[in-house]
Amino acid sequence: MKKHTTVEEVIRGVIAQAARYHIDAYGFVLESLEHTYRIVGKKRHVSGPELLDGLRRYAIERYGPMAGTVLAHWGITRCEDVGEIVFNLVDAELLSKSGNDSRDDFRGGYDFKEAFDGIV
Repeated sequence: MKKHTTVEEVIRGVIAQAARYHIDAYGFVLESLEHTYRIVGKKRHVSGPELLDGLRRYAIERYGPMAGTVLAHWGITRCEDVGEIVFNLVDAELLSKSGNDSRDDFRGGYDFKEAFDGIV
């Protein structure tokens, strides 16, 4: 397998294997992780629920009332989608996980319609 040199190349490789999510979805999850680190402190591991909260906050801050629409355009319509993206990035060795992390950490985090509808 060819060694990738940039984050974008790694993400494009992930998408080539599983094209479910738009490239911007991956970039946004990585940006949301950085945003979450600013909230909780970069010195420690971020849990799935913490990332979901950080992603919600960041999406609203960045896209306001269009947050849910933008995320849906990229294929992110539920918390489980965020988990899939995270674990695709873990499998691609762009992110790491602790021994306790799993896709289940992203199940049932919040309802996207409730989280993003009615934002002014």
